[in-house]
Amino acid sequence: MLARAHDGGVGDDDPAARPKRRRFDAAYKLAILDEYERLTDSGAKGALLRREGLYSSHIVEWRRARDVGALKELAPKARPAKRSAEQIENERLRRRNERLEDDLAKHKLALEIQGKASELLERLLAESDDTNRPQL
Repeated sequence: MLARAHDGGVGDDDPAARPKRRRFDAAYKLAILDEYERLTDSGAKGALLRREGLYSSHIVEWRRARDVGALKELAPKARPAKRSAEQIENERLRRRNERLEDDLAKHKLALEIQGKASELLERLLAESDDTNRPQL
């Protein structure tokens, strides 16, 4: 079913009819690259890019990867695996534990310093009491 767009153009409002984004495997990328390099006319090269939905930057990237022998770079980039709720919770708890350990270390250091300061004050008070007493 075709519908008029706001700009007056005709568009397809059926989501199933919209083109889907393709993923190119390494072999297909190399085949496109070979076909592109065989073409001599810039118009034909542009038509190939339009037909495949590519930009010239894709060709440059693929050519560079092929020339350095990095065929793995031509393979689709792997997406990181989704983390489960348990993994997310474990990560949150690990970060919280690290923060608590840091806080505990700071508090221990503060208590140690406070203890040393208290000892020093006691010595100073003891010495001042000894010097203020009249000597017989």
